[in-house]
Amino acid sequence: MKLDQLKGKTVGFAASGGLDSCTVTRWLTDHGVEVVAICADMAQPDETNFADVEARMLASGAKEFVAIPLQDMIAEAGVEVIQFQAKYEGAYWNTTGIGRHVIVAGIVPELKKRGIGVLGHGSTGRGNDQVRFQLCTNMLAPEIGVYAPWRDEAFLERFGGRKQMIEYCQERNLPIKATISAPYSTDANLLGLTHEAGKLEHLDVGPWFVTPGMGVLPTAAPDEPETVTVRFEAGRPVAFNGQPVTPFAAITQANAVGGKHAVGICTHLVENRFVGIKSRGVYEAPGMEILGTAYGYLLQLILDRRSRELFDQLSAFVSKQIYQGYGFDLATHVAREAMKPISRLATGTIALKLYKGGVHYESAADVPHQLYSESNASMEAIGDFNHGDSEGFLRVLHVSARALAANNLITPPEWAGR
Repeated sequence: MKLDQLKGKTVGFAASGGLDSCTVTRWLTDHGVEVVAICADMAQPDETNFADVEARMLASGAKEFVAIPLQDMIAEAGVEVIQFQAKYEGAYWNTTGIGRHVIVAGIVPELKKRGIGVLGHGSTGRGNDQVRFQLCTNMLAPEIGVYAPWRDEAFLERFGGRKQMIEYCQERNLPIKATISAPYSTDANLLGLTHEAGKLEHLDVGPWFVTPGMGVLPTAAPDEPETVTVRFEAGRPVAFNGQPVTPFAAITQANAVGGKHAVGICTHLVENRFVGIKSRGVYEAPGMEILGTAYGYLLQLILDRRSRELFDQLSAFVSKQIYQGYGFDLATHVAREAMKPISRLATGTIALKLYKGGVHYESAADVPHQLYSESNASMEAIGDFNHGDSEGFLRVLHVSARALAANNLITPPEWAGR
């Protein structure tokens, strides 16, 4: 949608209270568009006082401010990310990606209740978030239009970037926190923080100048390790350090102890954005790293070889789906259903040792569905496995290996000396 299509309409703007939110709200208001600022409360650690957000949005011209509580929804979404081990390109726990799905799922009912037909957002035209907002809205409420100012020529003619936006807000005395000298930008929710842009766009600048928002850098972590335990039942965290927890409490407590020990802090990734460009991000997700690592160790105990292969494919697929904004489509639904039998078996208690950014296995207990057998795995003469039984197994395998060699189908690498 474009500005001339919004005249006389109300836009429900996904507002964070940051620079983009304030600038867009005031700019739309100046052009005769009513804005209802809708802020998703997802327990973001960088914004704990929503009265301040409300004040900034109303001062920017919003007709009304609405805060919607989504703490439990983002926690449940986080549990699903953990169950899928959904780390994009092997490093990023998809905290912002799944967060956009949660925001849209929370805002759409509010828009429908108020009869608002347009959802606005401040995501740039170079990023992934614009795709996530667009696709999630199109899938959940195709009748609702999406307004992205960073794809509107009228907006782009006025604002070339952060500098022009900051100057615009300063000229109008809007209570923004952003400054032109800010070294990077941050997006946050319960699951984690994403840092990007600014000095982080320069690859000759290390990530260690970033000030962690959810903990400390490894150099400032305690000199003594700490052991934590996580109890899962049917794929869900139900106890942390022996105390019953909800998913929200599990993530909150894991965030606190993980941040203290620099776990999941300052994770660096140069990733492939969906729009086709590479970007550099520095991520924080201490709770997800603790709970996700514990769950990963649990899966090692219960998955056989073929189910492990299937799981790994589902994990990689859903990681990409969430990252690209397809978390509500048919393919993700099918993957979610395929994951349920595995999740139902994921019961057990995992102990982890945390030390200066590291998460290390310590023990596993009460895992009723584990396939691991100490006696069968032992190199000692115990258990039911007879070493001699492998003779017949290897005789079967050597038939195909010899056939390959006999028909000149073997080409060893150069380092093999042939």
